[in-house]
Amino acid sequence: MGPAIDPGKLIVTLMAVHLLASILTAETRNLRMATIALIFQSTTLAAIIAVFGVLRGQPWLYAWSASALVTKAVIIPALLFAHIGNFPARELRPIIGFRVSIALIIVFLLVFYRFVHTNMYYIAPTPAAGVEPGRSCLAMAFTVFALGIYVCIIHRDVVKIVIGIILLENGAHLSLVTLAPSLPETTVLGISSNIVVATWLLLILAGRIYKALGTTDTVTLSELRR
Repeated sequence: MGPAIDPGKLIVTLMAVHLLASILTAETRNLRMATIALIFQSTTLAAIIAVFGVLRGQPWLYAWSASALVTKAVIIPALLFAHIGNFPARELRPIIGFRVSIALIIVFLLVFYRFVHTNMYYIAPTPAAGVEPGRSCLAMAFTVFALGIYVCIIHRDVVKIVIGIILLENGAHLSLVTLAPSLPETTVLGISSNIVVATWLLLILAGRIYKALGTTDTVTLSELRR
């Protein structure tokens, strides 16, 4: 019988895969493929929460993991697939080109992750954030959150901005499971349901804007306000 898998090392491995999936979601120009990447990213998030349940001996985290899997890897992608057929298959060209954007993301995320990981005591001075794998997980959570902000700033397509907001929320979930794994069930379910409702409403709004104006370009929409 082989050695048991170390939950701590498994979490770190899953976090690395989670980050790669996040970058793929952010930079894939085809909206359907970006949604597929988001499914994979959300699935790794649910897996990380489940492994934290094993590591900390908290069965409630299994329910949290299942809730994240259903809302983030099933319901939200289903909403995206149901609506993006009404839009162009490929997102509008972002403010920064693909190659430059990839280079910026890689450099920025590596520097940002290292900075947060090194200065974790000042950012989140709690026992859970000071030891591994919590320290690396929290640094990863902030990194994914920063990536979501980047997507919302750099990308012009309203659907891709919705995906950026989902990345933001996934980063928030990753930080919650690290810092507050014993949150009340109603709080976690409320957070999960909020992002589902927000995604649905934003996609409906985007669809109506596209029908009325024939564009999903947020830059153009901001200019119309003037």
